Order: sequence, then structure tokens, then C-alpha cells
Amino acid sequence: MIKVLLVDDDVELTAMLVEYLAQENFAGHAVHNGEEGVVAALSGAFSIVVLDVMMPRLSGIETLRRIRQSSRIPVLMLTARGDNIDRITGLDLGADDYVPKPCTPGELVARLRAILRRTDPQPAASSATATVQAGPLLLCPGNRSATLDGRPLDLTGTEFNLLEALARDAGRLISKQELSQRALGRPLSPFDRRIDVHISSIRQKLGVRDDGRSWIQTVRGMGYQLVAD
Repeated sequence: MIKVLLVDDDVELTAMLVEYLAQENFAGHAVHNGEEGVVAALSGAFSIVVLDVMMPRLSGIETLRRIRQSSRIPVLMLTARGDNIDRITGLDLGADDYVPKPCTPGELVARLRAILRRTDPQPAASSATATVQAGPLLLCPGNRSATLDGRPLDLTGTEFNLLEALARDAGRLISKQELSQRALGRPLSPFDRRIDVHISSIRQKLGVRDDGRSWIQTVRGMGYQLVAD
């Protein structure tokens, strides 16, 4: 069973979620403060973390920051409905996705499965499909590693998926809607900025080209393209 860590100070809610997760073949374990959440997330015992933003003592944002200092474990944030600042901050720190509260257990499980599908490494079918190369950028979907001019890139699972989608069609403009479908596994909602936030993070990790341009170009209102020549 896939082990899910729930970090939320709402004891009643987490108890209900643990029961529901068990019915969906997940093994849920709950802790109720950020300090315990960091220790558990870094223990190596879990496949994914569900992290509430609003917690006493140590907020979910600071908990995520500490987790990301040492681990790329997938993290799904629970945010207050309509609070775009928390969502953007969480994505910027490396959260893989978010769900506004209150949410149904069914929606939470669907999001967990979607994140795990796109972050779990899949064995390459053959040497021909083992790597994706676009200029000096090399991605290995089999172990989900990426390098630029031989320099390792520290990417989250979602960032890897977005960069892979751009690299497979390097030089072609890809709409944000298509990127959302390919990298997040669902349509992009109106006013949803998660693609922009992830792309901004990827740009920072790639740095700039020798000519001073960004590796990822924006066509306002249309989408993004990877410059690989």
C-alpha cells in the first residue's frame, strides 16, 4: 500500500481521511503539527505528503520550506479556498499541487493518484525512449533526472513533467492548456497560475543562455516554448 503522510492539526478530519484512504488502498498516517511533519516527511517512510497551510506553531508554508531543503517527496498542499497567496507561495517553494479546503475525500484521493502517476519513475521501454535531449538539456524519464550542460537540475516532479513536455517539442509553442494536460493531467482552470509559477521556478534553475535569453520563452496569452538551438 502507498503510504500517505497527513500533516494537519484537525484531528477529526485526519482520522476520517485515514479511514477513507484505507478503503482506496492507501495507508494514511497523521501528525498534527509542522515539526512532527518535517521529521516524518524526511524519514523515508512515506511516498507523498498532504500538508495543511494553516497550522499553529509552524505553518504549512514553513514546514514545506524545511522539507524541500532535504527532500523532493511529492507534497499536496491544503489551502483556504480563495487564498491565492498561499497557493502561489506553496507552488513557488516546490509543492506539487494544492487542493482548496474544504474538499471531498474523493477529490483528495484523485489528486494524490494524479501526482503519484506523474512523479513515480516509470522504466524506459527501450534505449530509444530512455532520454529526451534538447540542445544541452538532457532528461532521463526512467529515473526522472535532468542535466543542463552536464549540471544536475534539482526539479520537483511537476517541474520535471513540464520541462519534459517542453523538451519533447523544443522550439514549438505549447499552450498552457496543453502543458496542464500533459504535466498535471487535467485542464487548466480560468485564472489558475500554477503553470506560470512552476515555469518561473524552472527558469531560475536553468539560468540564462549564453546570449542572455531565458531557455523558456513566453508568448503572452498563448504559452511557452523551449529554446534549444
